[in-house]
Amino acid sequence: MKIDDVTLTIFTWDGIPATLYHQGSKASSVSNLGLLRIKTDAGLQGFAFLGSASNPGGMDGPQLIRSLKPMLMGQDPLERERIHSSMRLMSRNVSYRTIGAVDTALWDLCGKIAGLPVHALMGTFRKSIPAYASSQVLPDAAAYVEQALSFKAAGWQAYKIHPPRDPDHDIAVCVAVRKAVGDDYRLMLDSTWSYEYTDALRVGRAIEEMGYYWFEDPLADEDIYGYAKLREKLDIPIMATEYPAGGLDTYPIWLTEKATDYLRGDIPNKGGLTTMLKTAHLAEAFGMRYEVHHSGNSLNNLANLHLCMALRNTTMWEVLLPDGAHKYGMAVDLTPDANGLMHAPEGPGIGGEIDFDLIARKTESVLR
Repeated sequence: MKIDDVTLTIFTWDGIPATLYHQGSKASSVSNLGLLRIKTDAGLQGFAFLGSASNPGGMDGPQLIRSLKPMLMGQDPLERERIHSSMRLMSRNVSYRTIGAVDTALWDLCGKIAGLPVHALMGTFRKSIPAYASSQVLPDAAAYVEQALSFKAAGWQAYKIHPPRDPDHDIAVCVAVRKAVGDDYRLMLDSTWSYEYTDALRVGRAIEEMGYYWFEDPLADEDIYGYAKLREKLDIPIMATEYPAGGLDTYPIWLTEKATDYLRGDIPNKGGLTTMLKTAHLAEAFGMRYEVHHSGNSLNNLANLHLCMALRNTTMWEVLLPDGAHKYGMAVDLTPDANGLMHAPEGPGIGGEIDFDLIARKTESVLR
């Protein structure tokens, strides 16, 4: 079996709500996604979405077709490890977002060839996992309280705060939310690289006292020295390694310098499920958790769910809010059950119901 065609259909994503997670993250109300289709001479196809509300698929699409398609044509899609290694050698010319999209489509295709869901190809560990609601930046503490209480009432098992990014205000938000939801409800803080070391220590001590579950990205994303100092001072688990783009080889220094308690990863920043599976097993070898980060679009997040089902050392599946800034292009999108659980997909490949009718109506161009 050989790959005999690769196309990318760019389609409009409109009506995106104005949303902020950190400085510089505010997206336009209109973006686009790319539907990547990798076809074989046996008629089987693998799919992935390229892009997000903040990084349009049309921005990266041309480099995928220009640089990666010629390498893919005629290849055996089951040789995914070799293909992934070859793509990473091209990472100075193509983004990790494009590498991640191709890798995801190949996992989808391999699952369809085998007649198995992707998590079964990886080795299924679980059949369900708790989902947590991950906030946008909200206008005041009362808004965070209202949102946290609504998700708790709906059965979700945890809530993560993206705060205003001022240490005093952030602590006040964390105090208000903890008081509202009670001592037994799981809360996390993701400060999105906001603080200098002394402020990070102060915020960390405050939320540690309140029993927060983890402290995510308090310092600049490559401040390994600062993270190592911070981890020495705090008992609350520190979680870094989300944002720096790269593969398996970007992680060891975080381990050798003892700069984080958990490892982190997603499809667009790390180049797909292949890197994420390796880095999750790397974390397991060190007795560490690997928490999967939201991956920017609906099909990526379905792929994330498969990965979570195959990992022993992860605890939750992230749902970034609001839905309208991250869910698009699927006829049926993912939602937790009444107990806040996500369940293992059962169909071959990544599965899911892509909304091909919507994509046809919204098509801007087809890159071949």
